[in-house]
Amino acid sequence: MLNNEFPQDSVAKKTEAFIAEPSTVFSTHAGCASSEHANGIESMPEEELLYDLADLFKVFSDTTRIKILYALLIDELSVNEIAEAIGASQSAVSHQLRILKQAHLVKFRRDGRSICYSLADGHVQTILDQGLSHICE
Repeated sequence: MLNNEFPQDSVAKKTEAFIAEPSTVFSTHAGCASSEHANGIESMPEEELLYDLADLFKVFSDTTRIKILYALLIDELSVNEIAEAIGASQSAVSHQLRILKQAHLVKFRRDGRSICYSLADGHVQTILDQGLSHICE
């Protein structure tokens, strides 16, 4: 995809379905269709889904974004609180939050004049936990 733009719901829905059944490597949930070979074994996911998955994993390639996600595991936080927690500038945090929002990994809500950020859902923690578990093996 161009300019790190994410389709509004495409990645989020497909990721949720993919993670929902971790034992099923290639699922057909929530628009994640894959065709079957003659012997009944499911084949590789559609090309578009593979690109979307690659785009999702690219979001996890920046340590500042990872730090933000870990900070949000603990509690809902404002940009200022996130910046203080991870030792980054407010500007850097705001930039990374935009990318995380586009990937549907964080959500936000207005509280008066403040904006509070939190993880989009439990799948984000699952992705972080699985990644950490994988590299610690």
